[in-house]
Amino acid sequence: MSSMSMQSCLSSGIRTFHLSSPRAVLYPKASQSTFEKAIKAKNRIAVVDFYADWCGPCHQLAPVLERFTSEPHTSGSGLPLDLVKIDTSSDDGQLLGALYKVRALPTVIAFRNGSPITHFVGTKNEAGVQEFLNKL
Repeated sequence: MSSMSMQSCLSSGIRTFHLSSPRAVLYPKASQSTFEKAIKAKNRIAVVDFYADWCGPCHQLAPVLERFTSEPHTSGSGLPLDLVKIDTSSDDGQLLGALYKVRALPTVIAFRNGSPITHFVGTKNEAGVQEFLNKL
């Protein structure tokens, strides 16, 4: 194909590509730098799950959170939801847990534009998680 015909093809709009960010992102065992990047993302809600492997209620809550923060689910405000999982047994997790005053597990904090907007402590059933996400 000549450069002239390729240029006319491009300018005619025959084929266009549109790149968009994913609707939902899961950050398992996130580091402090990943956490900071995720909570500061514009036009997204970061749902941060502080957990530990030894925590039974954390294991009950995890699949519910994962299901309700994956596509096509969005927050009550229509923003995409990202799930950031922080292992409080890790060095970064201990630092972040102290910074956000995590005193019991599981603790879930929702962030928008780098700021915490709401949270809950303990496990919730599917209806409780859906209600929490609808308020975001």
